This record gives sequence, structure tokens and C-alpha cells, in this order.
Amino acid sequence: MTAPSFDSVQPDGVQTAAAEILTRAARRPLVMLAPTRGRPAAAAELIGAFVGTVGLGTPSASLVLVVDDDDPELENYLALGYPWTIVGPRLRLGPTLNALAPLAVSVGAEAVGFLGDDHRPRTLDWDSALVAALRRMGAGVAYGDDGFQHERIPTAVAISADLIEALGWMVPPGMIHLYLDDWWATLGRELGRLAYLPEVLIEHMHPAAGKGEWDAAYHEVNSPQMFAHDGARFQEFLAAEWPALRARLHTRLDGMSPRSTP
Repeated sequence: MTAPSFDSVQPDGVQTAAAEILTRAARRPLVMLAPTRGRPAAAAELIGAFVGTVGLGTPSASLVLVVDDDDPELENYLALGYPWTIVGPRLRLGPTLNALAPLAVSVGAEAVGFLGDDHRPRTLDWDSALVAALRRMGAGVAYGDDGFQHERIPTAVAISADLIEALGWMVPPGMIHLYLDDWWATLGRELGRLAYLPEVLIEHMHPAAGKGEWDAAYHEVNSPQMFAHDGARFQEFLAAEWPALRARLHTRLDGMSPRSTP
């Protein structure tokens, strides 16, 4: 199973609109993608937390909401009036990131990241801290403390454009929703390019952490069937595809100098 390309699933008008939004977002080094479904109130809270903590002086990150065109709450999302909102066909989380992350890189993003609609940035200037960590590595994966999984896995993440460009995607194709953060941890750790910033809090308001309610969307993506599917695909990828890919990435990244601040 492979993830569909953005061009293959999006009408021309949606493709163009997405590219225009991502081009504006990429004027800042880090583009944070936030796919969301059925939770406009949570998205509004995320926007508020983002705006209230991003960049002291000059922001280093942009937040792009991604909403399905068949979402029953679409009208309420649009009512938020958030200008960086992409609306298009439902792809699910993994394929959405794989569609938009390379597109963001192609229009100039220095790094691309993920925030769930249940993440809340709490630390002032967290975005600059993540960008600085990536620049020190030259290319890599950076994340903060989510108040739940802590250092174990990056439930919210920032990944250098060089890695996304080399891979052609953000998560292994075929994965839908779960174990994506396990992949990001594996990617950074096994390349020796993983930065955990415990002083940066991006709180995960997940029901498993006792910080949210188990709504229908949580039940759907945490079902036994989803665990089985994504777990099997992740293990298949690690065994059959990752060793050769890891070697190619090492060859491409070895000797890469830290990125200087523009």
C-alpha cells in the first residue's frame, strides 16, 4: 500500500490553493501542519495557544490547519476565519502529512512539523528553539516535552526539509495514524540526529493522559484494527525498507554542516 500523491487526489483548484497557503507559510522557517477533523473548538484552542507562544520578536513557525471537505463541522471550521486553512478530500493523517510536507519543502520551507489539534504549545518562543536545534544538527528531528510521553516519542515534531526531501514523504507510506511518532523517533535516533528539548513544553491534551474526552474520532483512530494495521505496516517497513534507506540517508547527510541562521 502506498500513500496517494497530492496531485492525484486533489482537484486543481485545491492543489493551487494549498500551494499558495504553504508558500505564504514557508516565509517562516518552520511550517507546522495540523490536520484536524470534527473538532473546530479544539482547533480554535490550538490556534490561540500557537499565536500566544510563537516567536518572541520574529516568529519562526507558521501553523497550517488541514480540514476535510466532507467534515460535518466544516462550516464551523471556516467560521474560525483562520487564513491558513487548507480544505480538501479526506486522506487520513499519514497520507495528509505525506501529501503536504514535500509540497511545503518544494515552496521553500526549511523544516516541516506536526501538531495535533490536541496539542497546546505552552513555552514562549518554542518555535525558535526547535528551529535552532535543527540548524545545529544541519538536518534532523527535534521535539519538546509533551507532558505525557516526554522523551520517549515526539508526539509533536519538527523535521528538517533535507530529510523530507530525501525521503519524499514524512511517514512511511501505508501508515494511517498510529506509530507515526515512533517512526520520527526512529528516524532521528538511528541517523544520530535527534534533539529532545525538555525545556520546551508542547502539551498533549490526549484522553490517555487524562487531559481530554474519548470522542468518536479518538475511538476510531485508536481501534484494535488501526493498531493492528499500522503496527504491521511499521514493522514491515523497518524490516524490509528501512535498512537500505537508512544507509542512503547516512551517505547523503554525512558531512553536512550545521545550517547558519539566514
